[in-house]
Amino acid sequence: MTPPHQNKNLSERSDDLLEHPTQTTQHVTLPLASTLNPPHDMSTDSFTLANADVMYDEITDEELDLHGDDSYIYGENYDDDGTVEVYAPTDVPPPEYNPEAEITEDRFKGKNEIANCFAYSRKSGEKIGEIKLDDVRRELSNNNVFVWVGLHDPSIETIREVQEAFDLHELAIEDAFAEHQRAKVESYGNDSVFVVVRTAKLTENTIRYGTTAIFMGKQYIITIRQGASHSYQSVRDFCHRRPEKLRLGPIFVLHAILDFIVDNYLPITEKLGRYLREQEREIFSENFNKHTLRNLYELKSQLVHMRAVILPVQDICNFFINHKKTDLIPSFPSQAKPYFRDVNDHLLRALDAVNGLNEMLSVAMDTYMAVVNTGQNDVVRKLAAWAGILAVPTAVAGIYGMNFENMPELKMHYAYYVLLAVILTICFTLYYRFKKAGWL
Repeated sequence: MTPPHQNKNLSERSDDLLEHPTQTTQHVTLPLASTLNPPHDMSTDSFTLANADVMYDEITDEELDLHGDDSYIYGENYDDDGTVEVYAPTDVPPPEYNPEAEITEDRFKGKNEIANCFAYSRKSGEKIGEIKLDDVRRELSNNNVFVWVGLHDPSIETIREVQEAFDLHELAIEDAFAEHQRAKVESYGNDSVFVVVRTAKLTENTIRYGTTAIFMGKQYIITIRQGASHSYQSVRDFCHRRPEKLRLGPIFVLHAILDFIVDNYLPITEKLGRYLREQEREIFSENFNKHTLRNLYELKSQLVHMRAVILPVQDICNFFINHKKTDLIPSFPSQAKPYFRDVNDHLLRALDAVNGLNEMLSVAMDTYMAVVNTGQNDVVRKLAAWAGILAVPTAVAGIYGMNFENMPELKMHYAYYVLLAVILTICFTLYYRFKKAGWL
């Protein structure tokens, strides 16, 4: 039997929430471990430690400070009691980074479509309920409501339906599905903003990249997730526990999604940092070979690509931080600007990690070449020393191997033993000097 409140129109239920504030959801702060169990999503890859979904305001900036000057590079992100600060371990073993894996761009074609659509009260921030795409226009007629549509790997038919319902610009739709799209933010003059962000995920020994396109208007926000990324269900749950934040409107949802994407860059840099440290140890071992140099080069290539993915997101953050209302750009509450400064801080942390890894990698490659050159020099010195030692008996034997009749030493009874003694004495003297000099 359908509950009575579900028979109401969503707009009426919104008014009920405003008239009865006691019905609002009580704010509950969940422990960190509870945020690490994302809901089942058949369209996404398996959940891994390297990309743990972590809620945002559950962790303070002080907790995000990493211990040690280079811990953000090597991924040693632990509390004093030995527990992980941000990305707590799970029972699922973390994937290993494979330097030989190619950079992968995941693109899906609507085979695993997921579509969620929820309505929220602008005054209370409370979730009103889930709606169908067919009912969007009716709900948007109420200025006290905004809609959040989440799409994963949508079909062309669904995209066209969303485009018609929200009057989205055709060029923005085209950019949302463009291959290898660069992160950017644009306004199309109809009180809407279009944002493209690149997502990254470490899975099956490979760093995979995807794309999230975001359309934001005064009364709606639409996310289109394609390729490698985590489910945004945890972001939705986080927003549902913060109804007072949702009173800012769609702009807070946009912040939460950007923050979630940026925070998932860090586990990848930490995994790459651990791998780099392993390669550094390999450099100074006796078993190093050219395969180590290849691993370092592949890691360098991955870091360059990842930096190209992360860097443009800074322009998006600056766009909202320095936003001023114009005819082409819709206004949004100034209270939202600090949230984007927070995202920018997290982004700078990820960029610092990538840049730090790049510098460490350059030093490691230079060190590797220096070690190789040192090894080659050792071999050359040893060959030169033995060549010098063997030159003595060769010279003596060459002299007395000539066919001359008048060679006085040939007439001596002990000439043979004397020459052997002279040769051995000179050779042992040279060996001692070379050994003392470190050539042998």
